[in-house]
Amino acid sequence: MTKEELRAFEDKIADHFNNGRIRAPVHLYYGNEYEMIKIFKDIRSIDWVFCSWRSHYQCLLKGVPSDVLEKDILDGKSISLCYPQYNIYSTAIVGGNIPVAVGTAMAMKRKGTDAKVYCFVGDMTAEAGAFMENFKYSMQHELPIKFIVEDNGKSVCTDTFKTWGVKESTYKFVDQEYIYYYEYETKYPHAGAGMRVQF
Repeated sequence: MTKEELRAFEDKIADHFNNGRIRAPVHLYYGNEYEMIKIFKDIRSIDWVFCSWRSHYQCLLKGVPSDVLEKDILDGKSISLCYPQYNIYSTAIVGGNIPVAVGTAMAMKRKGTDAKVYCFVGDMTAEAGAFMENFKYSMQHELPIKFIVEDNGKSVCTDTFKTWGVKESTYKFVDQEYIYYYEYETKYPHAGAGMRVQF
């Protein structure tokens, strides 16, 4: 998919949400299309992708048809989209995707397959203990996994850097094969599309 196609899809979902056609939470992407397209150039059909509650772009780039994805979002599944046939899973539990991704990577290594695992996390989650432990374990055991840290400068109710007493992400300047960090600015709030009251 192109940058324009990704943005058009997300804007369409935002319109659905603001007009009350989606009666469940949504978390939207915008402004990171080039990064996502670049990341997915290396992701194959046999590879596994694990996401958090913001996963529309990952689903589209992994091959999920846009009409199928749109229907599932309209049905209230935006923050828990799972498509086993495309090897893509998401969860609304903060950090819940991390140990599952690491376990899958361990299974791939034990089976001796060529498949790789890609685990997407936000900037706040990347500072949490669960992430650091799984990252360290994956690196020490040389598992076939890559963690993508997405820093959009947003969080639920607290500022990431103030929370942890740091000036920037721990992984901002990390240069090694298990981590890919990028920053982006989005026009959408952490949740919703900016016009409807959140519940």
